[in-house]
Amino acid sequence: MRSDRLGSRLDTARARRRDAARQLLHPDQLRDSAALARQPSLRNSALAGLQAAITSAIALPLFHLSPWSHLIGFASLGALVALFGRFAPARRRNRIVLLCGIWQVLAVLVMSGAAWMGAPVALQLLLLAVSCGVFLFVAVTGGFGAPGPLIFVFAAGASMSAGGLTGPEVVERVLATAIVAALALLVCAVTEAFRHHPAPDRPLPAEPVRPLSHRLAAAARSSVGAGIAVFLSHVLGADHPAWAAMGALAVMQGAHLHITMNRALQRMAGTVVGALLAWVLLVQDPSVWTLIAALILLQVATEMVIGINYAFGQILVTPMALLMTHLAAPQAAGPAMAPERVLDTLLGAGAGIVIAVLLSTMDDRRHLAELRKEAADT
Repeated sequence: MRSDRLGSRLDTARARRRDAARQLLHPDQLRDSAALARQPSLRNSALAGLQAAITSAIALPLFHLSPWSHLIGFASLGALVALFGRFAPARRRNRIVLLCGIWQVLAVLVMSGAAWMGAPVALQLLLLAVSCGVFLFVAVTGGFGAPGPLIFVFAAGASMSAGGLTGPEVVERVLATAIVAALALLVCAVTEAFRHHPAPDRPLPAEPVRPLSHRLAAAARSSVGAGIAVFLSHVLGADHPAWAAMGALAVMQGAHLHITMNRALQRMAGTVVGALLAWVLLVQDPSVWTLIAALILLQVATEMVIGINYAFGQILVTPMALLMTHLAAPQAAGPAMAPERVLDTLLGAGAGIVIAVLLSTMDDRRHLAELRKEAADT
């Protein structure tokens, strides 16, 4: 009995927060973040990217040539719902895409509605931080899979407006997002036959259902981390503080501390390279048609590599996000977005990992300590 209590105290000592921080800074962590993984299903991942690309290839030119060309950015947000549910069973995929389309539209509606009602920037930033936790809870509970809550937060951030909006502008945004999301659902339904479906001899990834208390705790931590990141970004004068919130949320999605740290390192490294690529393209002052073509190619390429290593995906996701932002507001956006994206990512990832450690549970820290002990013994 006495030895058991002694062992318990030793485990507790090894699981202190400062020890967890030291373990996360161990060189082994850097090597872990650089490891390559095998794609669970290259076919399904590539198909999801292709479905989103097909939706964009149909919708974006139509919006550009229409009287509503100013809504092309919101049309591109609707196309992103095709990325969800790639590993879902045959009869669940379309339902997941439909639900994700609804949440994407709600993200645009709520944030645009807040701007229409005259919410100050500080209130919109607070709403964005809260939405990070809400969308994380929704995505995990609904089993939406990759790319997770980031797509919804991206839509909410793109809908922020410091100058206010009119009622018709809110309606236009919502309709543009909803129409293209419906097109994405149609594209996914028509091409469903090309997807590999889970089978006993060919299982596909499926997130385990975590207890409600774990999901609520993760949502709360994500909102706190995103809130710190987004207000820091705003205080520093960044034009797109939502990117900092996304950076925090991206790293805090991990179920364990070592995954959180891996995500932080991978996101920072990938964003630096991706921002450089975006800058090289944007300084050329590309046409709308060049931007659309680049978005289509990047969409497919991203889904083909992001499962191998998250950093590879970020190299392509970063220019895609910057090009979409430039497409939506060519006068307000430009090459200067690239360094800001890097700064916001560093803020977000840094805030995310700090909050993840500070608000970690004893079980979280013990799991990390056990991993490090096993690595040291091998």
